[in-house]
Amino acid sequence: MADDKEMSAPVMDVNGGVTGHIISTTIGGKNGEPKQTVSYMAERIVGTGSFGVVFQAKCLENGETVAIKKVLQDRRYKNRELQLMRTMDNPNVVSLKHCFYSTTSKNELFLNLVMEYVPETMYRMLKHYSNMNQRMPLIYVKLYTYQVFRGLAYMHTVADVCHRDLKPQNILVDPVTHQVKICDFGSAKVLVKGEANISYICSRFYRAPELIFGATEYTTSIDIWSAGCVLAELLLGQPLFPGENAVDQLVEIIKVLGTPTREEIRCMNPNYTDFRFPQIKAHPWHKVFHKRMPPEAIDLASRLLQYSPSLRCNALEACAHPFFDELREPNARLPHGRQLPPLFNFKQELAGASPDLINRLIPDHIKRQMGLHLFTTRDDMT
Repeated sequence: MADDKEMSAPVMDVNGGVTGHIISTTIGGKNGEPKQTVSYMAERIVGTGSFGVVFQAKCLENGETVAIKKVLQDRRYKNRELQLMRTMDNPNVVSLKHCFYSTTSKNELFLNLVMEYVPETMYRMLKHYSNMNQRMPLIYVKLYTYQVFRGLAYMHTVADVCHRDLKPQNILVDPVTHQVKICDFGSAKVLVKGEANISYICSRFYRAPELIFGATEYTTSIDIWSAGCVLAELLLGQPLFPGENAVDQLVEIIKVLGTPTREEIRCMNPNYTDFRFPQIKAHPWHKVFHKRMPPEAIDLASRLLQYSPSLRCNALEACAHPFFDELREPNARLPHGRQLPPLFNFKQELAGASPDLINRLIPDHIKRQMGLHLFTTRDDMT
C-alpha cells in the first residue's frame, strides 16, 4: 500500500480537463522496502458523481491501465471507502492497488484511489442487448449473478461489509473473460448490531423495502434484495421495480409482491405504524417473467425478493441454488468455447457454511482436482 503522502506532481483541477495530465506519486518505503515513483497519464473520464470523478489512466512505468477515483477529502475524517477497500481481497471485488493524496491551488485535499481497471459495466452490457432488442443470453445471466453473489458472500461473511448501493452501474464486467467485480464502496459500511444507520441509502430501483419503510437497523440482506433486482433486470431486460420516487417505488414492489402483512411490516421496521395501504394481491412470479423462463430462475428471484429480510436467502445459499447448476457442469464453457472464469476458488467465506452447503457449492470435478481432504475439516477453510 502506498504511503499516504502528498503527491509532488502537477495537480489536476477536477472541473477542468483531466486528460493528458501526468500524476506522480511515491509508493513503498515501509518495512525497508525501496521507495519508487509511479507516474500515471490520465486518459479519459469514465465516471462522475457527487463523490468526484473516476478516470482511466496508464502507468508510465509498466504500461498498465488503471482506474483512479478522485474524491474530495475532509481533513477531519478518515475516508471510509479507503478503510474498507484496504481490508478486502476477493476475485469478485474490485481491488485497490494503492492510494495517494493531492492538493489543489485552493488547498483542497483530494484522495486518489488507484484500482484495477475493468472496461465494462453490467449497466452498459444490459444497454447493449436492449439496443439490439435482445435479452442477455441465459449463460451470461447465470455467470454474472453467480459472481455477484460470490462477491457478496465474501463481503458479508469475511469482511463484514454491506455495500448499500448494489446496481448494474456498480458491477464491472470484463468482456473477454466475463469475470465480474463489485465496485464503488462509497456508500459501504460495516453494520454493527444495535447501531442505527441511515435509511436513505441505495439507488431507488434497487432499494430494499425496509429502507423505504425507514428502517435504521437493517442487515446485509438489503444487498441481497438489490442483487435480486439485478437478477430480475438481467432476465427481463429492464428494471423490475422502476419507481419514480420513494412512495412510487413501494407501489411498484406491492404490484408484484402484494401488500405486505402487518407481520412483514414489523419485520422490516418495528417502529413503522402507518398502515394505510391498498390491499393488493401478489402477482404470481411466473407471470412476471416470460413463458419460457426456466423455473429455477423464477424460484431464485422469489427467494431473494421477500419482504421479510430474514427470509431472503444469504449470498452463499444463492450461489448454491439450482439456477447455477449449469456453471458447475464439468464441461461448462462460454458460448465461444472459452473457459469460464474461476468460480469455485472459495477461501474464508466457507468457514461458517454447513457441510451440505459446501457440498452443493463445490462441483465433484473440482473436489477431485483439489483433493477431498480440503472439505473435511473446518481448519482447512479458514
